[in-house]
Amino acid sequence: MPSSPEDMAAAMIANMKEKTGKTLEQWLKIAKASKLAKHGEIVKMLKADHGMTHGFANLVAHKTLASDAGSAASEDDLVNAQYAGPKAELRPVYDAIIKATARFGKDIEIAPKKAYVSLRRSKQFAIVQPSTKTRIDVGINLKGHDTTDRLEESGSFNSMVSHRVRVEHVKQVDEELVDWLKAAYSKA
Repeated sequence: MPSSPEDMAAAMIANMKEKTGKTLEQWLKIAKASKLAKHGEIVKMLKADHGMTHGFANLVAHKTLASDAGSAASEDDLVNAQYAGPKAELRPVYDAIIKATARFGKDIEIAPKKAYVSLRRSKQFAIVQPSTKTRIDVGINLKGHDTTDRLEESGSFNSMVSHRVRVEHVKQVDEELVDWLKAAYSKA
């Protein structure tokens, strides 16, 4: 059974022709010919027009837009792109978060995506996303944990996490934030 998101994607690609009637390359041609530029639009089109299941449509959309880690030239390229231009000032904040979480254990996987970085153990426990040019949002999986003035419900920020902490300065990568991240890591 696939153990990582990359293994799962590889298994889906291997089974795509059998399950959908077309290879990944054929689906990529269809998606690119649609001239749709947004992930959600491609997923919707594949599901509505071609009867594709959400999982396969999501995979094809990611591959079409090269927005998954497996499609990037390197993981460093994804992170560098996130913190380029107006968001460059946030790179030290990102680096501080990664440095702090790396101390939790050798089993942490840092998995950059196009718009955020997923922090995983056996499952995702947090995400780090430069949401604006002045703020990183740290999404944390702490289901059942009370909110505070700082630890808020994730709301519409991201459905893959239960809470969010807004971070604007390296000083905010403090013991409190690290404790929340460690609690999520211990549950993953």
